[in-house]
Amino acid sequence: MHETDFSHEHVETAAERAAIARTIWDQDNVAFETVGIDIGSSTSHLLFAKVALQRQSQRLSSRFVVVGREIVWRSPILLTPFLPDGTIDAEKLGEFIRRCYDDAGFSQDDIDSGAVILTGEAIKRKNARAIDELFAAEAGKFVCATAGHKLESRLAAHGSGAVALAKARDTCLLHVDIGGGTTKLALIDRGTIIGLCAFAVGGRLIAQDAQGAWTRIDHSARLVADDLGMKISPETLADESVRRRIAQRLALVAADVIGGAVLDPLGQSLLLTEPLLRTAAPTALTFSGGVAEYIFGHEQEEFSDIAKPLAAALASELSRRTGLPLIDPGQRIRATVIGASQFTVQVSGKTIYLPDPYVLPVHNVPVLRIELAAAGDIDPSRFAAAIRAGLEEIELDGRLAIAFPWHGDPEHSRLKAAGQGIVRALLPLQDRIKLLLLMIGGDVGKTFGRLMHRELNWPGKIVSIDGVEVQELDYVDVGALIAPPGVVPVVIKSLLFA
Repeated sequence: MHETDFSHEHVETAAERAAIARTIWDQDNVAFETVGIDIGSSTSHLLFAKVALQRQSQRLSSRFVVVGREIVWRSPILLTPFLPDGTIDAEKLGEFIRRCYDDAGFSQDDIDSGAVILTGEAIKRKNARAIDELFAAEAGKFVCATAGHKLESRLAAHGSGAVALAKARDTCLLHVDIGGGTTKLALIDRGTIIGLCAFAVGGRLIAQDAQGAWTRIDHSARLVADDLGMKISPETLADESVRRRIAQRLALVAADVIGGAVLDPLGQSLLLTEPLLRTAAPTALTFSGGVAEYIFGHEQEEFSDIAKPLAAALASELSRRTGLPLIDPGQRIRATVIGASQFTVQVSGKTIYLPDPYVLPVHNVPVLRIELAAAGDIDPSRFAAAIRAGLEEIELDGRLAIAFPWHGDPEHSRLKAAGQGIVRALLPLQDRIKLLLLMIGGDVGKTFGRLMHRELNWPGKIVSIDGVEVQELDYVDVGALIAPPGVVPVVIKSLLFA
C-alpha cells in the first residue's frame, strides 16, 4: 500500500522474469571445464571437456549428477619421452602439456578439475615423483591416480565404451585393451565387470630410438626371443623378418590368453595377474588401445615399433580360433581416461563419528566401494575377501576410504560382522593406513565408527560418515566439520566415462 487510497500489484517485466529464472537455474545447474591427462609407458595425451551437472533430489538429500559432457579439444598423441636412464623426461612432457593448453585456448585458471592417470612405466616411483611436480600447483583440483594392472583394465573397459555397449546390448563382452607394454582384459556381463586380467604383450616391447636403432627391447621381448631360440640386439632387430617372428609369437600368446586356452610356459611367464575368471561366455570381443587403431583400420602409419604387425597377426589368429566378431566400442587409443573429472558436492549426515576433528580436511582419498547385502547375516570373511580384492586396484598413500550401503535397522550383530570384515582385511596393512575413512550409505555413521574404534580396536585414526553416495573409481575431498549443524562437506571426484 503506497500513500494512496488504493492498492496495486507489481507487474514483473520480461527482464525480471528472466533474471528470476536464471537464479533458479543456477541453483540447480553447474558447468565445469575439465581436463583428462593419460601418461603411459608408450604414449601420452590429453583432452579438454565441458561437463554439465544438475541437482537431482534423491530421498531426503540431493546431489549433483552429470547430465552432459562435450569434448571440446583433443591433443595429438605424444610418444612418452624418456631420458637415457629410463626416467620419464618430465621437462619435455611438461612442455607438451603447456603447448596443448595454449593450442586449445585454455589457461590453468580456466580449468575447474582434472584427472591425471599414470600407467605402465609412469607408475614407477622415480617417474611418479617427477610427474607429481608438474601438477603441484593444481593440488586439490586434480585427481592423480596410479593405475595398477587391474585398475587400468577397468578404466579401459569403461573409457572405451565397452561397459556401456554390453549393457545396451544386454550381452557379455570380453574387452581387450592392447597398449605399448601390456594387454588388459575385462569380462563384462550386461554392463558389470566380472573379471579382470593383464599380461605383458604390447606394441612397443620393441621400438626404435631417435636415431633409428632398435634399442628399446623390453624384458618380455627377450623372453619371446629366448622361446624362439633367437639372440636379439639392435643389429639383429634391424631385420624386419626377425621383428615379425617376435610379433607373431606375441600374437599367439595373446590369442591363448584371450581365448582361454591352456598356457604354455611362455604364456605363463607373461601373465601379470592371475588368469581371467570366466564365469560367463562372451558373444563378441571389443578392442581399445594403440594396437586397436590398426585392428580396425584407423591407422596405417607405423611408429617405429611392432604394433602394426602384432595387430595383423592377432586379428587373424583370433578370427581363426574363436569366430567371435571383433567390435570397435567407440574409443581406442584414448580409452584409459576418456573423461576428465566430475565434481559432485554432497554433505554428510549428522550421525558422524569424528573423534579427532583435526584430521580434516583431506583431499583426493581413493574410494573402495563394496556391496553389502540388504538383509540377512553378514559374513565377515566374505566381506574381508571383497575388500582385499578391491585393494589390488588401489595404491595406498596413507589414506583409504571404504564405502558400502546400509539397509535396515542398525542391528549390533550385523554392524559388528561388517566391522570385523574390515578389520580382518586391513589389519595387515595398518602401518600403511594413517587415516581410515568410512562412508556409509545409511544413517549408521556414528554407531559404526564408535564400534570400529572402541569395540574392535582399530588402531589408527578413523572418520565415519553417512548420507553420501559414491561409486567405484571415485576420489573424495572431505572438508572440516561445520558446527552447527555438525556435518562435513564432501566433494566426490569421479572419473567420468562416456
